[in-house]
Amino acid sequence: MKEVAAFAPCHITGVFQIFDQAADALCVGSKGAGISLNLGAKTTVKIKKGTSYRLKVKINDHAANSAQVSKHVVNTFLSRFSEMTKFEITVEHSIDAPIGAGFGTSGAASLSLALALNEALGLGLSRIEAAQLAHIAEVECKTGLGTVIAETYGGLEIRVKPGAPGIGEIKCLPVPENAVVACHVFGPLSTKKFLTNPATRSRINKLGGELVNELLEAPTIINFMKLSRQFAEHVGLITQKVRGVLNAAGKAGVVCSMPMFGESAFTITDQENVEEILQVFHKHGSSGQTFLSNVDREGARLLQ
Repeated sequence: MKEVAAFAPCHITGVFQIFDQAADALCVGSKGAGISLNLGAKTTVKIKKGTSYRLKVKINDHAANSAQVSKHVVNTFLSRFSEMTKFEITVEHSIDAPIGAGFGTSGAASLSLALALNEALGLGLSRIEAAQLAHIAEVECKTGLGTVIAETYGGLEIRVKPGAPGIGEIKCLPVPENAVVACHVFGPLSTKKFLTNPATRSRINKLGGELVNELLEAPTIINFMKLSRQFAEHVGLITQKVRGVLNAAGKAGVVCSMPMFGESAFTITDQENVEEILQVFHKHGSSGQTFLSNVDREGARLLQ
């Protein structure tokens, strides 16, 4: 049996614009901006030569019968590499961040899977080519548009041209070494639901591109947070629980916003201000879960 592991960072999107009309999934994507976390998805792929193809998927040590995106990644590989039909494949995802709550866990899982699968089977794809297959799976499952390209490179990025890694383009913003991403999570929201809802799509595209251009003119962390908040207010998905945290943080002089898409709040701060933000989260979001993360600057990678 051969075993290979890979890691991809989780990611928060603060603002974006949808570009999903291209016939080629590699050209589908988004313009936008977000930040990668050092929390992410570690995926271990175990392969064994057999007489027929078999696939098992586990997420955080539990058998995952649906695992739609992971299975789609493997099927995308299968359609291109017929030799895979002679292997029994076990996929084990270990995901650090809450699933479905706006932290790009689906993209991180699919991206780390693609890198590990390519290496385990010796398929000879480049890192970017493997990442492209993860992007295709995300797009076709309607679970993300620009997450995979962002997680491929890491950091605080502006996606200036839509598309998969190698086709889309990003610009990375400088992030101080002591930067901390503080998050407070109440629960999940459905990315697929919002990406397919005409009214939500219209609101997203009405303002998303304009705010991306504003961020390019003044590419700073505080501007990213302010524009993310403006975008979240415009899109109109802020729940009562999240609103309470956002308003309390604002009174304390901290700009928070809502990840796209999750019933959560986040901000980027430094070590000196973490305690104050945590107090706000705990006081005004007692039913939620708080976590802190540093910024991942490497992007998706194989693990030794």
